[in-house]
Amino acid sequence: MSTGEHNYDVAVVGGGHNGLVAAAYLARAGLSVAVLERLDHTGGAAVSVSPFAGMPARLSRYSYLVSLMPEALMADLDLNLRLASRATASYTPYVRDGRPGGLLVERPEGDATRQSFADLTGSDRDYEAWQRFYAEVGGMAEAIAPTLMNPLPLERELREVIDPDIWRDIVTEPLGRTIEERFADDTVRGVVATDALIGTFASMHEASLIQNRCFLYHLIGNGTGEWRVPIGGMGAVTDALARSAIDAGAELITGAGVSRIEPGTDAATVVWHDGSREQSLTCRRVLSGVAPWVLRILLGEGEDDTKPVGSQLKINFLLDRLPQLKSGADPAVAFAGTLHLGEDYSQLETAYAEASAGSVPSHLPGEVYCHSLSDPSILGELAEQGAHTLTYFGLHTPVGLFEGPDGAAAKELAVQRAIASLDEHLVEPISSCVTTDADGQACIEAKIPQDVERDLGMPGGHIFHGDLEWPWAPNRARLDTPAQQWGVQTDHDVVLLCGSGARRGGAVSGLGGHNAAQAVLAELG
Repeated sequence: MSTGEHNYDVAVVGGGHNGLVAAAYLARAGLSVAVLERLDHTGGAAVSVSPFAGMPARLSRYSYLVSLMPEALMADLDLNLRLASRATASYTPYVRDGRPGGLLVERPEGDATRQSFADLTGSDRDYEAWQRFYAEVGGMAEAIAPTLMNPLPLERELREVIDPDIWRDIVTEPLGRTIEERFADDTVRGVVATDALIGTFASMHEASLIQNRCFLYHLIGNGTGEWRVPIGGMGAVTDALARSAIDAGAELITGAGVSRIEPGTDAATVVWHDGSREQSLTCRRVLSGVAPWVLRILLGEGEDDTKPVGSQLKINFLLDRLPQLKSGADPAVAFAGTLHLGEDYSQLETAYAEASAGSVPSHLPGEVYCHSLSDPSILGELAEQGAHTLTYFGLHTPVGLFEGPDGAAAKELAVQRAIASLDEHLVEPISSCVTTDADGQACIEAKIPQDVERDLGMPGGHIFHGDLEWPWAPNRARLDTPAQQWGVQTDHDVVLLCGSGARRGGAVSGLGGHNAAQAVLAELG
């Protein structure tokens, strides 16, 4: 083992987007930084790949949209990155009284959105309730978003500047109660509820309010909550971050599987294996981009029973063409935003109950995105042939459904039910539109939580590294140290969180990396 030969100010464990953000900020401040990444590439979950043999399309395999990453962070790091607004906010196909239709939410909303609500509900009541609710949520987002790149505010500081009614509805009461009080239609209720369930396995009436926290994170990015498509795919985000870090002088070491972290009083040792031999470095601070559950193992504290529970089904498709919808809606409009499937409010709660009982939901709820409508560049030469990508993200598919000897069968069943939920609204089955690759195989790739854990090291396949926390500090929180003030502390002074497991770290935001870097700079000058 090579011991004590490598000395850095900071070692970052994990080369995901947060680790790269931290490295770029710290290297720009003049600190020596090493990023240790287990895989042969950086980027973590925010990568673009060509998963289908002989097909040039580069898909965002895991993470797929950007909302929470602040414009100020991108400017700080001089990222050469473009984010495209989607022409449609959402489209929800439905069948009422045997008649197919669709709830369209434009961006920006206009007469077609109002008419679409009226066609579904028979009045303007839910449309007006929709406008009021999201205007109030928007006011909340405008108050919270500017705090995300500052030390943690206390809960009472934000509560003082946010309308008390929306604070109650989002922060105090289960979101299910809020939705049921404000909206009457089952489909409208479901469209609102889905933002609370991305990667989060919960009932809308869950007492812990994890669904409320997930909802808030999905609606506060840059004060607007708009989810945008990165031009070039998610890999363009992390490629830009890697360039920023390298240009600033950070050293990115791939193929470096960290096996242990040995913290001391003022410094730490990090040990990793490069594939042929064990190596180590010493540093003044360690930033952990891995999940807190994994970090405890690296610190020698062992596994415990708090392993996160991931819950999602991700399916990537490559299509020859977009399918036609039974509702008659233009596919280029319907698929341009978030297309909701099986996400009526009652369907969401039924699916949660079935999954809680150990069964793949009979009517699987999920959402579909067509990134190639916003960014045809990801298709390469296929763009000229009318090809498109589709991404399906399924809800209420917790890791436990796929454990044990029947796990493979459960995965196959979940994929079948996801496809069935789409086919229900199509003139022809989606299989008739799917491209075949150079090996003659259908261009369909499915990932369950077990795949995410195996591929990315995220325990339980949890895309947020664990349940999200409120993006502020409790009123009685101890905020004595920079790490506590930025929400990145661990039990060891020389080890800080910089990943999604940090407070305010969830989703593709870079906030975990930014905030850890600020805490280090406050400590080390």
